[in-house]
Amino acid sequence: DDCDFVFAPEMCSWPKQKFKDLIYNSEYVQVDPEYLEKRPSANAQMIDRVFGDQKLKIKHLDFGGGNGHLSELLKTRSWDSLSYDPFESPEMNAEELDKFHFITAFEVFEHVPDPHAMMDELSKFFSHDSLMFFTTLLSDGHISRSKRLTWWYCAPRNGHISLFSRKSLNLLAKRHGLNYGNIDQGTHLMFKKMPTWAAAKFTQKK
Repeated sequence: DDCDFVFAPEMCSWPKQKFKDLIYNSEYVQVDPEYLEKRPSANAQMIDRVFGDQKLKIKHLDFGGGNGHLSELLKTRSWDSLSYDPFESPEMNAEELDKFHFITAFEVFEHVPDPHAMMDELSKFFSHDSLMFFTTLLSDGHISRSKRLTWWYCAPRNGHISLFSRKSLNLLAKRHGLNYGNIDQGTHLMFKKMPTWAAAKFTQKK
């Protein structure tokens, strides 16, 4: 499986509007209070610290960027940044967007009911020298099919319905013509070929 474990399989058939009504509604901030300000601010600082020396040369897309706060913060630091979220930006047409050198997807993968559909959409933004930097916690060591699921990251109320192991992320990348790199338990890369502007930033782990 490309998705190591689907925690709430019945939710995979929900239409987008049902997710908006029952999950990503006005009460969502109660189950994930950091998504509005704290997490975007920390991620913007990290991006500018690590990649800021390249910001005048590259275009950035924050995929699944929610209210767009991360991109707005980066713009104040002279980044060419755009936020695109299928739930929050229904008026935006992915087909009409450009290619991007740098794509981020913070805490997005665990929210999608169909990883292949997500990757098909992401592939529209990739060029030969694009790098995707994304976060989702690995399920390795937390899930056993013979034991009750108790991992705190499994939480359908905040939309965590798809869980990935290192192996399943690697498979997902390969099936969409990409390479996979793992930085740590929660931070990952996908790319066609490591772009020269980013090569010095990472020691690749596969």
